[in-house]
Amino acid sequence: MNALDTMRALASKGEVMTVEPGEVIFNSGEAGDCMFGLLEGSIELSWNGEQGLEQIQAGDVFGAGALVTSDHRRYGSAKALTACRILRMNREKFLFAVQEAPMFALELLGSIDQRLRALKDCTRSTAG
Repeated sequence: MNALDTMRALASKGEVMTVEPGEVIFNSGEAGDCMFGLLEGSIELSWNGEQGLEQIQAGDVFGAGALVTSDHRRYGSAKALTACRILRMNREKFLFAVQEAPMFALELLGSIDQRLRALKDCTRSTAG
């Protein structure tokens, strides 16, 4: 099981979105009331005016930061690189998942930690 599997298990029909290549999913500074799980395709996350870039692949989750910070703002921007199918989870369902399926929180933390380690490795290998 991973965080996306838990999101799928709790999903309702209207929560899957289709986005086209180049379509913006969210922008930095916007209020965020949901997180996302990437079912198909590839997403680019950018922050600090595109000084930081990360690619999200099918099976990954993203956008949860806005649900757990006090101001509920997006720190970065997300744009589809390819045609994508994305599962959307609102704050209410997110809080339900954390409360009723504590493993969801651990899966989400594991996913974020894995991505952070990959970013650190990427930064380390390009420095100097």
